Amino acid sequence: MTSKVTYLGDLRTSSIHLQSGSEIISDAPVDNNGKGEAFSPTDTVANALASCMMTVMGIKARDMSVDLKGSTAAVTKIMNAEPRRIGAIEIVFDMQGVSESKDRTILERVSMTCPVFLSLNADIEKRITFNWK
Repeated sequence: MTSKVTYLGDLRTSSIHLQSGSEIISDAPVDNNGKGEAFSPTDTVANALASCMMTVMGIKARDMSVDLKGSTAAVTKIMNAEPRRIGAIEIVFDMQGVSESKDRTILERVSMTCPVFLSLNADIEKRITFNWK
């Protein structure tokens, strides 16, 4: 078992990662009867995509002796109404530490092979932008 999710009431859940004990609280978003005081479940999906892409780039960068420390990703989730689901995820990466065009291309391609990217429904539009500094 990976995690345990407990319904806390008032459209809020607590998810405990069993190996580490770390906790994620989620709330229903304001536009779906919630308080929006924490990540919504669909927010965590969009965030997981950016985190996964950054992680696999970090693995490859380490193999290439490149340091991506300080790189960031701005994530925007766009919902569809009918049926209510994620319609698009926009991610703008501001990447640090890579000067060679070839290395940038390798890292961008690797990011598209992350498990979350490959697991998401093909109907979810993935709008990915890389800004290299």
